[in-house]
Amino acid sequence: MSATPDRASQLAAKKPRLALLLATGFGLGYLPLAPGTWGSLLGVVLATSQWLVLFAYLVLSGLLVDAGAVIWVGPFDPFVFYQCWLGIVLAVLGVWVAGRTAKYLGRKDPQVVVIDEVSGQQLTLLLGGFLPYVKGGSDTIRWGHHPLGYLGLTPVNWKYLLLGFILFRVFDIWKPFPARQAEQLPGGWGIMADDWVAAIYAALGLWLARALGM
Repeated sequence: MSATPDRASQLAAKKPRLALLLATGFGLGYLPLAPGTWGSLLGVVLATSQWLVLFAYLVLSGLLVDAGAVIWVGPFDPFVFYQCWLGIVLAVLGVWVAGRTAKYLGRKDPQVVVIDEVSGQQLTLLLGGFLPYVKGGSDTIRWGHHPLGYLGLTPVNWKYLLLGFILFRVFDIWKPFPARQAEQLPGGWGIMADDWVAAIYAALGLWLARALGM
């Protein structure tokens, strides 16, 4: 049986190997069960990757000292700055590779594409740490360091990571307004945008949890 013209054209097209690699989260999207969940877990890993960067820096520079002895003096928290740039890179790259992959596979939102979950999960944990939290009394609101930041110099609160993961998965599956409407955007924008909406909702949940003293 000969292939249909559309299928023949697809087979003849050059396979976008790099786009497929990145869009599937280095192959996580091919896992048979819950590929989106695996993509979210990769997002958690990237959201905590600053600790690997710090460790590598200390090793390469020979500064094998206790993290508490490292002092940063400057207007920006370098870890949060790093996460902001990482979020931008994931978003821009995601739109491109998701669009390329969807076009190659001939589907609007292929299940194997998980970079949208990677981006959304990282964005959840980044945005969810910028709000002040209650400390020292129910009527006192103070700015605290970002949970993913350098200045805290302590491991990220596991409850923050777990709650951020759960909230993002819930909103990503639920797709409250305007997530479903965002899916109708063309190309990679439609694949990525609904996860960004879910990330905003999940970040609001994290803000509330921090305000309650998590």
